[in-house]
Amino acid sequence: MPSDIKEPHYFAQVRPSRAQRYASPVFISDRDAYLRLFRSAGSYRAIGEASPSYLWCPEAPERIHAVAPEARIVITLRDPVERAYSHYLMDYREGMQHLPFHEALQADWRSREKGWAVSQLYVELGFYARQIERYLRLFGAERVHVLLYEDIRRLAHGDRRVLADILRFLDVDPRGLELIDTSQVENGFAAPRAEWARRLAGAQWARWVGNTFLSKRAGISVFNRFFVKSGAPPPMDPRARDWLGAIFDPEMTALERLLGREFPELRRTWPAHPTAEACAADAG
Repeated sequence: MPSDIKEPHYFAQVRPSRAQRYASPVFISDRDAYLRLFRSAGSYRAIGEASPSYLWCPEAPERIHAVAPEARIVITLRDPVERAYSHYLMDYREGMQHLPFHEALQADWRSREKGWAVSQLYVELGFYARQIERYLRLFGAERVHVLLYEDIRRLAHGDRRVLADILRFLDVDPRGLELIDTSQVENGFAAPRAEWARRLAGAQWARWVGNTFLSKRAGISVFNRFFVKSGAPPPMDPRARDWLGAIFDPEMTALERLLGREFPELRRTWPAHPTAEACAADAG
């Protein structure tokens, strides 16, 4: 059973910056408040939540292990260049980012203040090898399940094997999967409806009003209806792609060595042989 709030971020103990205070309405830091998220758990065989901050946060694995050493960890990985761009497009659409992608990457990379809901972490969130190693060291390989973004996308096309594998990993009976509708796609790309909508969506006062007077479901409904429209994502700036590829290429090599398998799916958006000069040109 999932928690009442999908992403409470409790074990990351998030402390948002002033600028990002209203970027996300929920950061649970109190133990009793966190436990109340599972008050309907009853006799469910497995309960859990899905806070993406736990993969990045260096302290999260030890905090989880301290209270639930038998926990089972499911990690989903996406091509880190593609992930960074998707992250940027979301920030831009919601009025949290105004710079072009390449410039936004440089500004965030050089920022002295780092943290979840403090900086964007466009690059740092893609350092998968060091993040996963922390969980393997504490929980062991038998309690860490790594899958790919492409695996999840196959669910929308009726391939339920990945979901069956996750349920078996969680020691949950996979029978009844045929009753689950996996065709609905969430968090698909949407473009800003207009510049005014994008600016309004990112305004602190507008976010405060939305978080204070609207439920999360109502807020999402209003945002989707009045602030965004369907469309195709714009092409990625090649300078940004090459720069990110040069940073992530050795990281992917380390990940493949750590997990003992190749991940061509995580390298598909950047050049086959990014140069170190491409990375150093802007990072330095």
